[in-house]
Amino acid sequence: MASVKFQQNLMNLQSNMLNFAYMLTSNRDDAYDLLQDTTLKALDNEEKYAEGTNFKGWVFTIMRNIFINNYRRGVRAATVVDTTDNLYHLNLSQDSGIESPEESYGAAEISQAINEFSDDYRIPFSMHVAGYKYNEIADHIGLPLGTVKSRIFTARKKLQERFSDYR
Repeated sequence: MASVKFQQNLMNLQSNMLNFAYMLTSNRDDAYDLLQDTTLKALDNEEKYAEGTNFKGWVFTIMRNIFINNYRRGVRAATVVDTTDNLYHLNLSQDSGIESPEESYGAAEISQAINEFSDDYRIPFSMHVAGYKYNEIADHIGLPLGTVKSRIFTARKKLQERFSDYR
């Protein structure tokens, strides 16, 4: 792809890329940083783009990979290694951030709320929480993909309403 055409295609994708970056980061400033990093990486690797392949998919894959790498780098940086002889720092009591047990919902309460759903909502939601993808749930239950997504969304909303005082 000629350099000018490549750059033009990349510039035409900027608004879509910003939307995708915001979806990944949920933060405007981080989204702009991710957009800039992706644009620079795409320009630096122009020669690696294979003519005739999906340009938008190629660029969005770069963005997703940069986001994942940055996330993993942040997780590694947040890891604390206690090098004291007696593991003093690890043995300190940790503050959970919850002032009292009454102010938090236990897993049993949340499970009970989920189990109170009808099978139409409980089964797809439970499968989604267990890590199944939407299309796998749809195939397993024998429902259209849109119906499965709608039921999972509705189940989430019901839980949010039930535990709204938690916030």
